[in-house]
Amino acid sequence: MKPKFDGYAAQYDAWFMENDNLFQSELRLFQRALGDISGQRVLSVGCGSGLFESMIDHSGIEGIEPSRDMGAIAQKRGVNVIAFGAIEDADLEENAYDVIYLNGSSSYMDDLHKAFAVCKKALKPGGRFISLDVPKESAFGFMYLLAKNLGTFDHPYLNGVMPQLPYPLELCSAGVWHSTEEKINVLKDLGFHNFDYCQTLLKNPMYTNEDVEDAVPGYQSGGYVAIIARK
Repeated sequence: MKPKFDGYAAQYDAWFMENDNLFQSELRLFQRALGDISGQRVLSVGCGSGLFESMIDHSGIEGIEPSRDMGAIAQKRGVNVIAFGAIEDADLEENAYDVIYLNGSSSYMDDLHKAFAVCKKALKPGGRFISLDVPKESAFGFMYLLAKNLGTFDHPYLNGVMPQLPYPLELCSAGVWHSTEEKINVLKDLGFHNFDYCQTLLKNPMYTNEDVEDAVPGYQSGGYVAIIARK
């Protein structure tokens, strides 16, 4: 089956570049969640085009990516793509990584339990697992689910409430979209502990590209949320 993002790599990057303040807000959350990763072995699951990694000191970050289109760009940006495929099918070295993160990729995974279990097995004891994503229950999540169901953003239900440049419909439609509580429950079931949370994009989607937002603690208000847990 063709990976969901094949053919959309340029469209994905262009959307972030056109929504630069939103991108910078998400980047601040990404940086806060990762913290200092110098000297650590780090894996990006669903590394995409490596756009976020290109904005930080990403030397040594490894990646796994289902889409060869996206992964090829990530490699050009310096991400060491070790495999093309889904994390659920990956044969990763056990107890190998200090940090494993999913930046925007869990929304394209049907079986979170299987995906997160593979990550846990590959983490060192005490290693950090980080999931950053659009929560299903957020304003963005509702908007994406509605557009997916309607098959368009151009609908009377959405008139007057849409961002100027909405996320590409094809990528909304490909998403599964999980709630934050669902992800937390899966991680707890797998034995993760010492949870921490931070969030950004607290404004309604119409206004999130007007200014850059700092990341703040918590997960109940943001349109982009980071869950950090320990193995």
